[in-house]
Amino acid sequence: MSVEPTVHPVSIVMIEDDEGHARLIERNIRRAGVNNEIVPFRNGTSALEYLFGADGSGEASARRHLLILLDLNLPDMTGLDILEKVKANPHTRRSPVVVLTTTDDSREIQRCYDLGANVYITKPVSYDGFANAIRQLGLFFSVMQVPQNP
Repeated sequence: MSVEPTVHPVSIVMIEDDEGHARLIERNIRRAGVNNEIVPFRNGTSALEYLFGADGSGEASARRHLLILLDLNLPDMTGLDILEKVKANPHTRRSPVVVLTTTDDSREIQRCYDLGANVYITKPVSYDGFANAIRQLGLFFSVMQVPQNP
C-alpha cells in the first residue's frame, strides 16, 4: 500500500520594488500554470513584518509553506539583509529563497549562496528574455517540494 504525500499549498512571497517587473513575474508564473498565492511586497520592511510577524519572532511563518522570490536592490534595505534574516530564523530558514536580480557580480552571487540562497537568477535585460526566464522558473515551481517551517 502506497501512501500519497500530503501536498500543502505553497505561498510565493515576492519581494520586488519594480512594479513592472512584479507584474511581469506574476504574469509569466501564471502562464507556466502555477496558481499558488503570490504575496507581493515592494520593500523589505513590509516583507519582514509579514515573514516574522509584529513581534519579530518568526512564529507568524511557523507551519507556513513559503517560497521567497527576492530582489537584491530594494529601496529600504538590501536583499542580502533579508536573506540573512530569513536563513537565520528557525521559523523561516527552510523556506527556499530564489534571488531574482539584475546584479551578475560573482562576489554578490557567492555571498547569496553563502547566506543560504537556493537559486540565484540574473534578470535578462530584454523583455522577451525576462518573460521566458520567469516562465521557466514557473515550471520549476510547479514541480518543486517546499518544506513546512518548524
